[in-house]
Amino acid sequence: MRYFIIFNPGSRNGRARGQLHRIKHFFSSHNLPYHLAVTLNLDHALRLSTSANRFGYDVIIASGGDGTINSVLNGFYDNNGKRLSRAKMGIIYTGTSPDFCKSYHIPYRRIDDALQVILQGKTTHIQIGKIKLATSFVGGKTRVEKDDPDFTTRYFGCCVNVGLGAELARYANSGIRKICGDTIGTFLSLLKTLSSYNPSAYTIHRDGKPVEISNLYNLSIGKTYHIASGIKVHSCLEEGDGRFYNLLVRDVNPRNFPLCMKSIYSGRPIENSNAVSLEYTKEIEIESPGRACEVEFDGDPRGYLPCHIEMAEDMLDLITEENYGR
Repeated sequence: MRYFIIFNPGSRNGRARGQLHRIKHFFSSHNLPYHLAVTLNLDHALRLSTSANRFGYDVIIASGGDGTINSVLNGFYDNNGKRLSRAKMGIIYTGTSPDFCKSYHIPYRRIDDALQVILQGKTTHIQIGKIKLATSFVGGKTRVEKDDPDFTTRYFGCCVNVGLGAELARYANSGIRKICGDTIGTFLSLLKTLSSYNPSAYTIHRDGKPVEISNLYNLSIGKTYHIASGIKVHSCLEEGDGRFYNLLVRDVNPRNFPLCMKSIYSGRPIENSNAVSLEYTKEIEIESPGRACEVEFDGDPRGYLPCHIEMAEDMLDLITEENYGR
């Protein structure tokens, strides 16, 4: 069993660097053959993961935050949704917003617990979302174009956000969470973003059927219970059923604002209303409203509309706690 560790020294504002010796000592003391590579940035993490898959490593480990996890995850897939290898993916979490780890029962509070889970090597098969989106604002293109160089294919494990999600993530990642903590910092970022955000109208194709949505603040397309720091979605999805939930927040005003916040933070079943609604789909395409609208997934802004979302063809082998279940 050969391990490839992709370590981000900049996660948790650089404090992750202090965990490097502990990780090396653990693998050496257990006589586990490993190679450790330190990332320069998230694109570098993606390239390292792709190389590790192609060179036949058995376990490829992301050591960092949600951005590192997503970059390493992307290195497991080609542009058609097929796995590059049969490697397992492991996680040693050293970030600040552990939504991926919470969703898949991966230890994130103590690094020793995460290392023990990797040593045990218990895996679960999870479906991964595939998104094709514009790499920059492409004025005049309202639909995703096949083999167009303006578009790229990426993958996500938790959730895509269209609308205010990218602006919210950018502000939350700018430093407020370091001051106020993960949940409170994200909530304050949400309040700030809402106060200045101008909702738009979108054309959304759900399983090929178009629908016009006006005054939309945010659309979340995901598969996990935890989608952002403290925000939770209670859905009826089961692993492997090939569906995403579509959580829509629209027509927000002072009267329905408390209900909106309760719906997305309580984690309880959502009662559909004019402001918040939950639906399900296997495939979704979102057309650009005619202005630069960013798309965020797994914690960071990644591109622009239009985008097309479906499940990757192959599932991912993820190392989790032995009692994993949802």
